[in-house]
Amino acid sequence: MELPVINHPDYVAKINDDNKFPIKKFGALANHLLETKIVQKFHIPKECSIETMKTSHSLKYINDIKNKTLDFKAQKKIGFPINDSVVRRSFVATGGTVLASKFALESRLSCNTAGGSHHATFNYGAGYCVFNDTAVAANYLKKKGYAKKILILDLDVHQGNGNSEIFQKDKDVLTFSMHCASNYPAKKSNSDIDVELQDNMEDREYLNILHKNLKELNKSNFDFVFYIAGVDVHFNDRLGKLKLSDEGIDKRDKIVIENYFNKNVPLCGVLGGGYNKSFDKLVELHSLLHKNCAEII
Repeated sequence: MELPVINHPDYVAKINDDNKFPIKKFGALANHLLETKIVQKFHIPKECSIETMKTSHSLKYINDIKNKTLDFKAQKKIGFPINDSVVRRSFVATGGTVLASKFALESRLSCNTAGGSHHATFNYGAGYCVFNDTAVAANYLKKKGYAKKILILDLDVHQGNGNSEIFQKDKDVLTFSMHCASNYPAKKSNSDIDVELQDNMEDREYLNILHKNLKELNKSNFDFVFYIAGVDVHFNDRLGKLKLSDEGIDKRDKIVIENYFNKNVPLCGVLGGGYNKSFDKLVELHSLLHKNCAEII
């Protein structure tokens, strides 16, 4: 079976040239996946509907993004200018994770080539996250009755505070965040499970902690998993503070994907963060999620 992978050319939005966010990685990743034959073709998403978006964000916030009426202070908190291109990208990338989640129900594994915008909460965006795509997709699956007990497994270097806040009172979605304790956001929220890591942690210790936590998580019967596979845990990441190697990230992804594939639990992989000092290395690291899913399916 071929791995279903979601991509849209509009994932690459127009932002100011001096912006620290590597927006061009989405187009470069798509090209890399085709060139290396990890993917033969992409599935193209549509914009997420406001109806679906409303389960996870306030109507006022959605409309402020859609109509480009978000105030300057709120735009600054996000880190992107709210222009036509960013608005389009935000709706399409969220639609991409919703579509990927539907494919995962059929094929057990699927990936979006964007997503993992885990700092966006109900009323606002932050940290390069406009809409919280995993939250929207999780609520979509629940509302449709496609999944009852969902795990959001977040291995980005930054805490998934948006997910923990959106699902704070939801017993059917478990938020798990394994992140660098000293990193953004300065004020953490409470996930169902937070695993705080010390600066400069390397492969062996990191993977041991992951193994131990997966063992505990396996005691619960989830019927769907969203995996936020941030590669900002890499030793050469500009915003990371951890010291994982290429091999460490590759092993991490294999461990997670194999764990749930072997348990017959559908998994939807999304990109998460990555700000590597080397752009080519960043693209290669992000491709590991798709490569490992494609190899096992």
